[in-house]
Amino acid sequence: MSEPNHGALPDIPFPGRDRLVAGIEEALAAGDCHAVTAALRSIMCGLIRDPAVRLPDCVHEPIADHYARRELYRSPEHGYSVVAMTWGPGQGTPIHDHDGCWCVEGVWAGELEITQFELLERDGERFRFRSAGGIQAGPGSAGSLIPPHEYHTIRNADAAAIAVSLHVYQAPLEQCSRFESSSGEWYRRVDNTLATDQAA
Repeated sequence: MSEPNHGALPDIPFPGRDRLVAGIEEALAAGDCHAVTAALRSIMCGLIRDPAVRLPDCVHEPIADHYARRELYRSPEHGYSVVAMTWGPGQGTPIHDHDGCWCVEGVWAGELEITQFELLERDGERFRFRSAGGIQAGPGSAGSLIPPHEYHTIRNADAAAIAVSLHVYQAPLEQCSRFESSSGEWYRRVDNTLATDQAA
């Protein structure tokens, strides 16, 4: 993975990009984070089903050794970031957070297993989590995460097909915490720098 782009803001052209940006910015006017994410979930579900919106070809190309993160757009005015993720068969994440940012995630192609985790207690850098349930999300579905309810995993459980998801973050997500299993329900927090892959 390459380093995050700290120069020019990403703005990758693709059919329907302006419609996507307009939809996001319409949702941002809804008010607080709960209203914004609810509006954005609805808008994203419509955009995924809209044949006039087609993500760049590169987002349908998996990377063998990790799920791909390709930043397609970053708003110079509002600061939000749009990232397409490509999940090869079996690829997924550990339990992680979103560094305090809200996020709306939509499944563009394939299916993803998304599992939420409830934080039960904390002891320094040790965190005790319990699964709060999961969903199998297919194309056209969208969900949101609002801190402090942001702990989750994402996984493409399909042994053959890729999956593609689109994520709108309140701000560019360049770091987060991931949680590595320690014993039982206990996990150890590890700082995690998030890089991006080439988008074209």
